[in-house]
Amino acid sequence: MQPAIKQDPVMPAAIVEAIRQTVNSAPYPKLLGMEMEEIRQDYSRMRLRYRPELNQPAGIVHGGAIASLIDTAVVGALFSGLEKPPRRAVTLDMHIHYLDAAIEEDVIAEATVRRRGRSVVFLSVDATTDSGKAVAHGELSYRVIV
Repeated sequence: MQPAIKQDPVMPAAIVEAIRQTVNSAPYPKLLGMEMEEIRQDYSRMRLRYRPELNQPAGIVHGGAIASLIDTAVVGALFSGLEKPPRRAVTLDMHIHYLDAAIEEDVIAEATVRRRGRSVVFLSVDATTDSGKAVAHGELSYRVIV
């Protein structure tokens, strides 16, 4: 069963559903256990469900899993400003600052668009645990081919 997604009243339901289908049909986010929770204009929220397989040897959620969450969470915010899904959207650049460890908790990423150009979009993401601990911050740029 798909999680309910909050929808911004000004965003057409068809756009929200197209974004949802794009993210939920992708094999890698599904493999890691990511779920899109909210999509609004220039904003999206995604959850990485904790499971022990995501841990690195020290018993904390692996930085690569958090980086994948950050890179995937932006899709909702990125697509929300487009009239239709692009033919292709690719990460051009991603900088992540790890701030603290996620230990046996879900990680939630909130992504916002900082600036939209004609073919490049700049985004910012904050990742926190369920208990509110800040674990990472990311700055990304994406190339959008419509």
